[in-house]
Amino acid sequence: MAGGNWTRVSEFILVSFSSLPTEIQLLLFLIFLIIYLVTLMGNSLIILVTLADPILHSPMYFFLRNLSFLEIGFNLVIVPKMLGTLLSQDTTISFPGCVTQMYFLFFFGVAECFLLATMAYDRYVAICSPLHYPVIMNQRTCAKLAVASWFPGFPVATVQTTWLFSFPFCDTNKVNHFFCDSPPVLRLVCADTTLFEIYAIIGTILVVMIPCLLILCSYSHIAAAILRIPSAKGKQKAFSTCSSHLLVVSLFYVSLSLTYFRPKSNYSPENKKLLSLSYTVVTPMLNPIIYSLRNIEVKNALSRIFCKTIGLRNCIP
Repeated sequence: MAGGNWTRVSEFILVSFSSLPTEIQLLLFLIFLIIYLVTLMGNSLIILVTLADPILHSPMYFFLRNLSFLEIGFNLVIVPKMLGTLLSQDTTISFPGCVTQMYFLFFFGVAECFLLATMAYDRYVAICSPLHYPVIMNQRTCAKLAVASWFPGFPVATVQTTWLFSFPFCDTNKVNHFFCDSPPVLRLVCADTTLFEIYAIIGTILVVMIPCLLILCSYSHIAAAILRIPSAKGKQKAFSTCSSHLLVVSLFYVSLSLTYFRPKSNYSPENKKLLSLSYTVVTPMLNPIIYSLRNIEVKNALSRIFCKTIGLRNCIP
């Protein structure tokens, strides 16, 4: 039975937005293409700026650079195929292609959860132990934290993807989504998936809740430390260093929770597609915008690089 899926199913059909009129699909293609290009350019710019400007060679921007790498990877896994289905109406994806897409979807999703928790810890040390910050968050520690953030994605993605695609697919091969996500693919399986579903639910809760609890713990200590600062200016400065991260965390976890933790009675494939767009397409575009518009150091670094590029001498120091 386990080998049947490889012989009976050689490709899947992504239903995507095929129910919409062709004109609407072309409009969606243009909108998503613009968002995709803005995402790639925005995150690439964050990476280049944080590498090029010595002032931004700090742990905070090291982790921000990791987040931008992750967002670029996340987009590359999902958006190009979605754009292709909207433009060419070719909604097929090969069996290995579906496996690969789901694997990296899990990998980048898990990595982002833990990376956001690591960034919260960095802000906790910076605000609650500012004098010890350079010692605690040294280069070696930052590298270890980055590896610890990326690593959990490998076992989670490997186990979940391998297990899911070992089931036989004997019915339709139509995936009612715009990418190979676990729930819609699981509906095509013609075998008892109870044990896998239990594992998937427990795994998702742990992967989401552990980083979320770490973030809440970090920010509860940060809030207490900010309230102890006597001056209003000092409080504002301390809060401004973590406001961008808080906004990014809120966007990511709200969209993720609405997508994967809604009761089945409220489940609708069309609604899930819209919710999935928020964390797969929209949030990766907003992250660099949030960090550049709300961060004075990043804006100053962009100004310095721009001035040097066009040869102006009176640049922001």
